Amino acid sequence: MLSTMQDVPLTLARILIHGSTVFGNSTVTTWSESHSPRRRGYAETGARAARLAHALREELGIRDGDRVATFMWNNAEHLETYLAVPAMGAVLHTLNLRLAPHQLSWIVNDAADTVIIVDGSLLPLLAPVLAGLPSVEHLIVAGPGDRSGLDEARTARRRAGRGIHVHDYEELIAGRPEEYPWREEMDERSAAALCHTSGTTGNPKGVVYSHRSIYLHSLQLQAADAFALGSADTALPVVPMFHVNAWGIPHAAFMTGASLLMPDRFLQGAPLADMIAAERPTVAAAVPTVWSALLTELDARPRDVSSLRTAVVGGSACAPSLMRGLESRHGVRVLQAWGMTETSPLGALARPPAGVDDEQAWTYRVTQGRVPASVQARLVGLDGAPVPHDGRTSGELQVRGPWITGSYYEGAHPATPSDPQTPEAHERFDGDWLRTGDIATLTPDGYLTLTDRAKDLIKSGGEWISSVQLENHLMAHPAVAEAAVVAVPDERWGERPLAAVVLRPGADIAFGPLRDFLAGHIASWQLPDHWVRLPSLPKTSVGKLDKKALRARYADGELDAVRVPGRRERGV
Repeated sequence: MLSTMQDVPLTLARILIHGSTVFGNSTVTTWSESHSPRRRGYAETGARAARLAHALREELGIRDGDRVATFMWNNAEHLETYLAVPAMGAVLHTLNLRLAPHQLSWIVNDAADTVIIVDGSLLPLLAPVLAGLPSVEHLIVAGPGDRSGLDEARTARRRAGRGIHVHDYEELIAGRPEEYPWREEMDERSAAALCHTSGTTGNPKGVVYSHRSIYLHSLQLQAADAFALGSADTALPVVPMFHVNAWGIPHAAFMTGASLLMPDRFLQGAPLADMIAAERPTVAAAVPTVWSALLTELDARPRDVSSLRTAVVGGSACAPSLMRGLESRHGVRVLQAWGMTETSPLGALARPPAGVDDEQAWTYRVTQGRVPASVQARLVGLDGAPVPHDGRTSGELQVRGPWITGSYYEGAHPATPSDPQTPEAHERFDGDWLRTGDIATLTPDGYLTLTDRAKDLIKSGGEWISSVQLENHLMAHPAVAEAAVVAVPDERWGERPLAAVVLRPGADIAFGPLRDFLAGHIASWQLPDHWVRLPSLPKTSVGKLDKKALRARYADGELDAVRVPGRRERGV
């Protein structure tokens, strides 16, 4: 027996039409260096998206399924592209601004992008790779910037027999119709957006989001136990729009009518503090390093950031000391979340259950959160056997659901046995379950706690040591701003922990007291033997700790690591 319900496609065209009409007075605000932000209503944003769609279709020849790439900051023009490209039937491909040139070229060629829309300020980063992008026929430049490198790139392309047309964004869309026949009835399973992983192991892998997956994910973000976005909110997506669709915030905001505050290129602690104080956002999202920088800035030069009721943190585990610092000293409540490019990214959010007091709530808030109904999660042991959800026993986390990828994008690059991406891509799935690579525990009531990444666990003398646990305890010390722990080879034990720390401004502490501080929290055999102080920790292109780079620097002898003996070795 079938239902009597209408089968209406869940498409991004519906989100665009709804947001620009029902919530036409909601605003997108783009921050500026002069503190005089640009403001546009959602109605105007929808009209400009229509003009962009006409230009892409009628002048540039973009058809359904063509890939339109963006190389842009979080701003109003990027939002217009976010909406227009999928709603007209093409595929949005966000490009990571922080990738190395060879990886950027690899991704564009893998997707066979036809058009790149670029912020003028980012032209110096893009121009050097344009000669090696044969599929790109059009470059659209939004805003002012240094165009000196474009002439050289265009000359190189002409010599290779492939020219490129350069357009100014505002000139291209000027005078075009402000209404467009958006593709409301297209197949909801069609590709809407493409995002590549950061490529920390092998070449980046593409994940293709459907209209249906983004629509359902947007609904989930509005839930009370998720981001709780509503029309009275102003959302600040500090997380880049090239990183997993800014965690779904732009689409969810346009669907629910929440206004958007776009930080553009001003992502450091000081400008973030200024824009929060001036524009009064209620919800924001960023990786831990951003919130750490904001806390340092606010501690040094306080501002009124009390409007921010929720600061969502994800991308990597957030130290409880950072969460407590923002809340106790500045009134900003941090909501920890877990996800990845392959999960759109929402996989879990750490809102505590009803009926617990403030201190009991921290037991739940420092987890990665509770998985929502649309995400199924299980734990699998090293032997492939199921692991109980008892909150104590750990295993590899595997997930599945309507916004979780079931495969990787097979792009223009041929798969070869020598490509390190190829075997890994197949190994990332266990039937229809995604293998996340995270080691975790799950409680009977669905709270997820990551103990480490499988590749970052330290196996010492046959026993596992969690690098994440060590990092969290280290960052609880008042002198430590950041910490990273990695495995280094050891002749006797196989591997031992190395701790790399960044001290807070003005702080000075020896490694021995730091090791003793840890000894009050963990077993003595887990304490790091090797220590190094760094001015900053290496980060990936999306702001996560780059432990692979740290291990490589140690192996190459670049780190001046100090061995700190334990109490027993010191005769204590």
